[in-house]
Amino acid sequence: MKKYELTIKGNKYTVEVKEFGAKSAKVDVNGKVFDVAVAFTGEPQAVFTPPVPRSTAATRPVEQQQAPADTGADGFAIKAPMPGLILKILVKPGDSVSIGQKVMSMEAMKMENDINTTVAGTVKSVQVKEGDNVKEHQALITIG
Repeated sequence: MKKYELTIKGNKYTVEVKEFGAKSAKVDVNGKVFDVAVAFTGEPQAVFTPPVPRSTAATRPVEQQQAPADTGADGFAIKAPMPGLILKILVKPGDSVSIGQKVMSMEAMKMENDINTTVAGTVKSVQVKEGDNVKEHQALITIG
């Protein structure tokens, strides 16, 4: 969800909010996960609405599909949805991937975002490396 860098009495903490509800939260502090109670005090400044769990519209399983034929000889390119920084690459050339599989994560607008495949196939090439800054619509991975 959200990640914060806090300094308390000279000690630095990396705090990542994993889940947040009306009365409790799950937070990761320097790699250790805690369940914490949440209490709002004082004048309410904003109304928090917990995220609604996503459900699939279809009840039938998604059919695996190969890369569309019009992608050319190089295969189907998974592209960056927005400008950002590549944090982690989870696949390498030769790996098989399925639709919806997480293949990398990137930081954009101070949030970590998963990059998932939209096609099934074999990773033909990875055009970026961890630590690269990428532009919107830049090809990241080619799947054939």
